[in-house]
Amino acid sequence: MTLSDVQLIGVTKRFGQTVAVDGIDALIPGGTYCCLLGPSGCGKTTMLRMIAGHEFPTGGEIAVGGEHVTHLPPARRRTAMMFQNYALFPHLTCVDNVAFSLRMRGVRKAERRDRALDMLRLVEMEPYAARLPAQLSGGQQQRVALARALVTDPSVLLLDEPLSALDPFLRIRMREELRHFQRRLGISFVHVTHSQEEALALADLIIVMNAGRIEQMASARTVFDEPATIFVARFIGGHNVFGCTVETADGNGARLRGPHGVAIEAKHGGLVIGDKLHVAIRSDRMRISRAAQRLRAVGDDDGVAVARTALPSRVAAIEYQGAAVKVRLDADWGEELTVALSDQEFYAAPVAEGDLVTVEWDDPDVHVVR
Repeated sequence: MTLSDVQLIGVTKRFGQTVAVDGIDALIPGGTYCCLLGPSGCGKTTMLRMIAGHEFPTGGEIAVGGEHVTHLPPARRRTAMMFQNYALFPHLTCVDNVAFSLRMRGVRKAERRDRALDMLRLVEMEPYAARLPAQLSGGQQQRVALARALVTDPSVLLLDEPLSALDPFLRIRMREELRHFQRRLGISFVHVTHSQEEALALADLIIVMNAGRIEQMASARTVFDEPATIFVARFIGGHNVFGCTVETADGNGARLRGPHGVAIEAKHGGLVIGDKLHVAIRSDRMRISRAAQRLRAVGDDDGVAVARTALPSRVAAIEYQGAAVKVRLDADWGEELTVALSDQEFYAAPVAEGDLVTVEWDDPDVHVVR
């Protein structure tokens, strides 16, 4: 157990009859960049505020560095909070904003000024020490807010959607800087976001939340490649999800019957014939081609055609994104698909809206979601 470990044990938060956080158990190891990811209203900000001490749980325990802090005030938790709107005092200079929390703790003026300047130097804002917040850009204000949060030497830094107010270019730059500071300081960052891209770019550990519960807690790569639930597969993006029925199964895998009668091979043990389940296939692992070129049948042991190896569909929309082209497909069997192609791949064999196409993938790219 390190000083920056954060542990939640059966944590619940109710607001009247509304359950915002529902019996959550989680361990965020020290020195981890953790993102709490989920849609609005899923409980992620409430969870962050309970770790900070700005809300108290209805039930359960919270520990920081092995010490139970469930009912301690924020100043005694070894945590610091960086708010979404930065909450800088407009009438104070940058150095005085950073030094403010030290002033509240009774630190002498000369010492708190020196420490505040050290923090501004860390975030490369020392030349702006005498400026007021209104004289700074959004990115500069964020750096000052970060310095103010770090000046008390916390074990855990809590960030409530810190990039949401920035333009897209600056958001990318600032997330690189946040990751740099976290690695340099070696403390835990717990960062609330509803942006899948942001979480994947930043996090060692992603906690995906939905309706007050944890859907999945894993590394960024695991969450993206191996979503644990249908919700995660759809929310994290970049996946197509199909409902299937298990037709045959053994210890090595199973054959599934998917939409439109397509046969799907899954390398997943423990399945039982007749099971209803879902599979997720990454959109960048799928291929499309004109229907007349690719639609064909495969045979069973008796040579009888039993299924098509590709799903028939129709191009509904094409979105050029520079390095990639996203093709949205509609089909009469009720599922909507998205295929992500490199620009070279798309323009080597372009399709147009309304074209009939088939969609294919490789068996190893099928991920079973129970």
